[in-house]
Amino acid sequence: MQWEVVIGLETHVQLSTASKIFSGASCAFGAEPNTQACYIDLALPGALPVLNIGAVDKAIRFGLAIGAEVAEKSVFDRKNYFYPDLPKGYQISQFDLPVVKGGKLTFTVEPKNGEPYVKTINLTRAHLEEDAGKSIHGIVAHKSGMDLNRAGTPLLEIVTEPELRSSAEAVGYAKALHALVVWLGISHGNMQEGNFRCDANVSVRPMGETKFGTRCEIKNINSFKFLQDAIDYEVNRQIELIEAGGKVVQATRLYDPDRNETRQMRTKEDSMDYRYFPEPDLVPIVVSDEWLQQIRDNQPELHDEKLARYIAEFGLPEYDAQILTSEKKLADLFEATSAICNKPKKVSNWLMGETMRLLKDREMDAEDLRFSPEHLAKIIELTEAGTINNSVAKEVF
Repeated sequence: MQWEVVIGLETHVQLSTASKIFSGASCAFGAEPNTQACYIDLALPGALPVLNIGAVDKAIRFGLAIGAEVAEKSVFDRKNYFYPDLPKGYQISQFDLPVVKGGKLTFTVEPKNGEPYVKTINLTRAHLEEDAGKSIHGIVAHKSGMDLNRAGTPLLEIVTEPELRSSAEAVGYAKALHALVVWLGISHGNMQEGNFRCDANVSVRPMGETKFGTRCEIKNINSFKFLQDAIDYEVNRQIELIEAGGKVVQATRLYDPDRNETRQMRTKEDSMDYRYFPEPDLVPIVVSDEWLQQIRDNQPELHDEKLARYIAEFGLPEYDAQILTSEKKLADLFEATSAICNKPKKVSNWLMGETMRLLKDREMDAEDLRFSPEHLAKIIELTEAGTINNSVAKEVF
């Protein structure tokens, strides 16, 4: 039988605010356990949440970038579940009235076998919520520890419609979304630090069937490779199970990269199991026209706009412009250096040549670059003046 894969992604993006979403505690990564959880994060009696307006700003910025509806009024709800890393016994989230509704994202899909193609999918919503703490296993034999530094960290949960049809499409979408939130400056996007985590809802159905199959959710995937491997494994598991006469049970599963398999954590809850009700300690978020316009006026130039401008304004070939706009740090370096030395093509050559070679050799990201536009502009000026030749310039670089 021919099978169709149906995938929807829920992505938790940690917003790059200095403090938490409902308290003044720091969000800095890497502190000693339980040193950045204040009385609000610990849910001590009488402690009341106060909303961080910076988190709302960043959510609105995202909504505008994807052409979504930014709700004039949105509210917070209590999502009730009882895990050791959730001190209150509930999570403050958004349910019926999220801050962002709808929107689209276009991205490139690169299948393992076949030509790349472009796909656009619809987003259901993006809502604000607080993160939970983190269970720590293995430090003490047969016991678990609890680090609540992460409790209360602001998250934007971005939910797609179930329109992805392969692991390659899921990865293409996730990469495009990651690039966008980093480009907008609303998240650091560091996947190793948990800034960007995906939950994949995966099901299969006979080709041509219109009803959805039973889905399983794979939780907390923090690598594009793991996302692809986890979905591929889960698709094969479900198909083999059905073809052997079994039934897929709706469940939450974890991916084990060492064994390249998914394992069941618990049977999957539905929204009614969380007993949502309005959060009584927070007033609604009301977004005025003035507030919305202020954010729109300060919105950074988006990737496609910048790409077109580099070709038109600087006369760069499309290939050069694509490379330079692939990451915001590269684009910022290009523009700042060009403004100093007024030689955009020379700057482009240095960034695409020596800089990209440096990143590859040292396995660095563009964000790791520490030289300034002034440094690069000076090297170009010295080379153009004949003070140093290309070999010396590369050595200096």
